[in-house]
Amino acid sequence: MTLPTDRSSRWTAGMATRRSVLGDTYVDAASARTTPFDEGFQTFITEGAWGSVWSRPGLTRRERSMITIALLAALGHDEEVAMHVRATRNTGASAEDVAETLMHVAVYAGVPAANRAYKIAKEVYAEARTDGDAQGENHG
Repeated sequence: MTLPTDRSSRWTAGMATRRSVLGDTYVDAASARTTPFDEGFQTFITEGAWGSVWSRPGLTRRERSMITIALLAALGHDEEVAMHVRATRNTGASAEDVAETLMHVAVYAGVPAANRAYKIAKEVYAEARTDGDAQGENHG
């Protein structure tokens, strides 16, 4: 990825937050896949989502994580649900937090959306246990 040399403070804060939440491995891989076609979009995500919203005071990363999972589950964005369930190892949201979040999804967005998200979360936690992830031991 060819990044602009005049990075904004929002981009810098966003990248730090993105790395803290998603992990260096994920962010490095996403950055390596960036092309000139989607470079502007990646900058937008880094500045907007990570540098503006996730970096704001007022909510903890745990709370933001739970809200994000609920919204993604409600909208049926399965890959993003999985990514953010994986990120709970960095945000402090426990498996119990995720389960409670998905109960809210069931009530406010529908049982099918919650059912799909529970399935995804269970797969992520099982994968973490298989990989020997200490957090996976605590997630399911």
